[in-house]
Amino acid sequence: MKDQRHLFDIPESIKYLNCAYMAPLMHSVVDKGIAGVQLKQRPWEIGKDEFFLLPEAVKREFSKLINAPSFEQVSILPSVSYGIATVAKNVHLERGEEVLVAKEQFPSNYYSWQSKCANTGAKLISIGPTKGKDRQSSWNENILNAIHSKTKLVALPHVHWADGTLFDLKAIREATSAVGAKLVIDGTQSVGALPFDQELLQVDALVCAGYKWLLGPYSIGLAYYSPTFNAGMPLEENWIAKKDSSDFAGLVNYKDQYAPGAERFDVGEKSNFALLPMLLESLKVLNKWQPNNVIAYCEEITKGSMVRLKEHGMMAMDSKISPHLFGIKLSEQTSLEHLATELVKEQFYVSIRGQSVRVSVNVFNRASEMEALTDLIIQLQK
Repeated sequence: MKDQRHLFDIPESIKYLNCAYMAPLMHSVVDKGIAGVQLKQRPWEIGKDEFFLLPEAVKREFSKLINAPSFEQVSILPSVSYGIATVAKNVHLERGEEVLVAKEQFPSNYYSWQSKCANTGAKLISIGPTKGKDRQSSWNENILNAIHSKTKLVALPHVHWADGTLFDLKAIREATSAVGAKLVIDGTQSVGALPFDQELLQVDALVCAGYKWLLGPYSIGLAYYSPTFNAGMPLEENWIAKKDSSDFAGLVNYKDQYAPGAERFDVGEKSNFALLPMLLESLKVLNKWQPNNVIAYCEEITKGSMVRLKEHGMMAMDSKISPHLFGIKLSEQTSLEHLATELVKEQFYVSIRGQSVRVSVNVFNRASEMEALTDLIIQLQK
């Protein structure tokens, strides 16, 4: 795969290595958004296709991206927290049962479990790596060892948002299945860049924000809910999630039944005439590229820099991390203020997380940008 920078509005002087913060929009995605806003100027042109076929098209593309068996198990959401709260509402917990999370994982996949455990008497257990050992291996091992008969649910990302540590979802799925526990994944920092195979992993829920690796707009996301949730209760009761909602004339004939699959969990006003066309366009492009090609490209442009950074002790030699998102550990003597100044001066856009620089690349980046960043960081360590 070649770099796709020409599809984005990124000046040559800008070195944007921060997709984990927010992805830039492709020209074609922006065009779809503008067209959607302009459509609202002419509401007489808005028909049932925009209300129903557009959301269905988005769900079909997302299900294709994650190899899900049915688009009817996909829901449209405003945020990850909304999707996780939906799962929490439909999981029964009792006193003494346990919910496992990764230490310092992103809050959207934490607060709902904190609240749920506090209200039910269940225990919320945060699992981290073992200090002094390989971070990725020990972290996964510690999670696997913590899963037992009292484990009711494990809520994780695919990669840790701060440093890119990979979680072995296949092994964790096998362990949770053995004890009858659910597995809930926040795919915001992975889906679109890392391959995700629902047919293989069989997770109970996968929730993704649209504005990072899905290359879509802010304030819209997607979730896959397994059929085990098909009798669940949504966070809200909206008309479009009910059975036969496409019959506008019959909407006052109130229905108790929901639409099939996970449509009951769709957010109200899901048929956003600007955001949905944008997300649909980005999903189509991602399905054309294929995540295995995206991650291979990211590996190609970062591998040389990773070798140099490991040689300088700024990355673990043995720990496996994803090449699309990783942390560069700075020495304690490094002035973060000076580093930030130099980064701005050279027009590098990354994220500072503690005493580390989080780098997150995508198909709009180039190896030369990574090499220049590596040169600067190594120089500032001396």
